[in-house]
Amino acid sequence: MPHLSSAATGAARTGLRVGFGVPGFAHPLLATTEWAELTRPGTPLHWVVLNVHHGPGGRPDPHCLEAVGRLRNAGVRVLGRLDLTYGARSCGELVSDATRYLDWYLVDGFFLGRCPTGRTDLPEVVRTVSTLRALLGGAPGDGHIVLGHGSHPCPGYADAADQLVTFAGPWSRYRWSQVAEWTADHPPERFCHLVHGVPLGHLDEALRVARWQGASTIYFTDRTDSGPTVDPWESLPGYWDEIVSRIGPGVSE
Repeated sequence: MPHLSSAATGAARTGLRVGFGVPGFAHPLLATTEWAELTRPGTPLHWVVLNVHHGPGGRPDPHCLEAVGRLRNAGVRVLGRLDLTYGARSCGELVSDATRYLDWYLVDGFFLGRCPTGRTDLPEVVRTVSTLRALLGGAPGDGHIVLGHGSHPCPGYADAADQLVTFAGPWSRYRWSQVAEWTADHPPERFCHLVHGVPLGHLDEALRVARWQGASTIYFTDRTDSGPTVDPWESLPGYWDEIVSRIGPGVSE
């Protein structure tokens, strides 16, 4: 059946408290309102992704520096986006980007976009994450690493990072999606769902899916990927105030 948790007991995680993982807005010059909204007190934010120009860009961007500074002052965790291109980029390239994010924007961790899901790619992803951990401080708990798979990877990835994005896509697929059985061995804090094209009238249903499947970090929007150059994550959903009120007040982690 769709939506159901695969826990051995068959019980849904209906008491789960969820918060937002924001996958990245447009540049602060183009999305001034969006970046400002993230500093509103009480917004239940787990993290926000910074993607300057397909990565950290070639030099520090003053507008991004200002936006990140406001987020940091508000206690919001900021993650630099690194593009793994499904395993095509080398660890050295990724570390170079990560170093610039740290030097320029003092990020709190990294979101590894287009992360592979297969078992053969796992050792290289583990090596990359270990290197990023060292850059972030080296001690357990230093920094926050999110693997942006977009679908369920093989179970071994769960031990490689703090969180996995096990769904990223449209509401038309999410509402009938099923959770992988192995996820029941891990707490909901390990999983994130990013869903676009969610109508206002289906917000409650979408939140129920996340709770049933055991994902504590979510981002739902009514924006859609209506064309090859359209990014549904670049602006706030039209019902931002509504979804914030439904989730309830919270603090950044």
